Amino acid sequence: MTENNILRVTNPATGESIEEIPTTTRDELNAVAERAKRGFEEWRGFAGLDRAGVFHGISRSLLDHQAELAEIMTHEGGKPYIENHDEVEWVASCFDYYGEIARDSVGYLPAPIEPQQLAMVIKEPIGTVACIVPWNYPLLLAAWKVAPALAAGNAVILKPSEETPLATRRMAELIEDLPDGLLQVVYGAGDVGDALVRHPGVDMVAFTGSQETGRKVGVTAAERLMRANLELGGKDPFIICDDVDVEIAAQGAVWAACLNAGQVCTSSERFYVEKGIASDFIEASREFVESLNIGDPMEEATDIGPMINGPGRDKVERHVGEAVEKGAKLVAGGERWGERGFYYRPTVLTGVTPSMTVMRDETFGPVVPIVEVDSLDEAIEQANSVPFGLGANVYTRDFEKMLRCMRGIRAGTVWINDPLTDNDAAPFGGHGGSGIGRELGREGLEAFQESKHVHIDPQVEKKEWWYPYGG
Repeated sequence: MTENNILRVTNPATGESIEEIPTTTRDELNAVAERAKRGFEEWRGFAGLDRAGVFHGISRSLLDHQAELAEIMTHEGGKPYIENHDEVEWVASCFDYYGEIARDSVGYLPAPIEPQQLAMVIKEPIGTVACIVPWNYPLLLAAWKVAPALAAGNAVILKPSEETPLATRRMAELIEDLPDGLLQVVYGAGDVGDALVRHPGVDMVAFTGSQETGRKVGVTAAERLMRANLELGGKDPFIICDDVDVEIAAQGAVWAACLNAGQVCTSSERFYVEKGIASDFIEASREFVESLNIGDPMEEATDIGPMINGPGRDKVERHVGEAVEKGAKLVAGGERWGERGFYYRPTVLTGVTPSMTVMRDETFGPVVPIVEVDSLDEAIEQANSVPFGLGANVYTRDFEKMLRCMRGIRAGTVWINDPLTDNDAAPFGGHGGSGIGRELGREGLEAFQESKHVHIDPQVEKKEWWYPYGG
């Protein structure tokens, strides 16, 4: 929450204020941009091996403070401590990965036009990159931008969400051995983000957040003729074929829908189940949802923590309430939990239709809306029926069905029999309304590089194709 140039950070498990920090002013942003420029010039002089050493040091430092960072994230974001503890490990892995691949990603040699010539494509940094990240995975989604941007040779100005700035601040304090100004953090809400994207000292923006805000970022970047990477969320489908173990499929589906209380850009939000197993799947999902422990996210036994804030929970209530009013059946959940904090019970719905908001718009909450389908073809058609295309999940033992889903589903990632597993070495991003560009993998590094073609002919001589054409 932002009030009078102050960020008030709230614990979503209790609704109580944790800390207040000042937002970044325009003058401070000008100074940040100037320091970034100086840090960029110094960083360009680092050899690849030296950069790798710095990155591995960052990884070790983060792991040395894993418990501390996980606790901060749990208090400010509400995600269960066990999930935040894992997040720090993934962040460290991301820095390790980019520290290594940046050593051999400086360009390549295409075939020359003439035998004596040399053609080179050199990969160069863009300059200063603004990285704007959301609250649900504050360190991981920062690392997916910061690590490749730095590895490519850029300076970074990082703006965390106004909901979760504390872990980001601490992470920045732990990152050492970088030139002064190379990585800086600014604080604030949308006004600070807008000023950052518009600042003449910023050469590129990498943004993760809502489609609505992403459009604004993209328009501003286009007006400035500035590169933008936009990851804008999804409405991910989950297809369950009739050849799988229903209990395992139900548990995997519920986990994919309810991880971090459903507040994941790749949360599964639409479930298409073949009719032969639909009733068993619904019952297994209900039983599993009702067995989950809701409560204090710092407790080891807690499966489901609170949602980030009141408006987030209100949105889930609207989606579920509208669906029930229009004829959907509430199988489990569908109500708040506890006397304080922003908790919402994991919810299972059946009888949903494509026109319902819960099947069209991103819900971002712990909801499992289930649709019975007659065939895999119908499931694939329904999976492609919304203007998002971030991720998709499939459960099947049939390899032919795997191939049909792989080829037929329009999504940036298709997970088969292993929901939501990320891979630092593979690209992540969406189709259509889910954004522009890719993070992770070599594609994630190239997103922060400019390509320069250098054409060399060592022989200084007149070419036969020059003027005069008449001989």
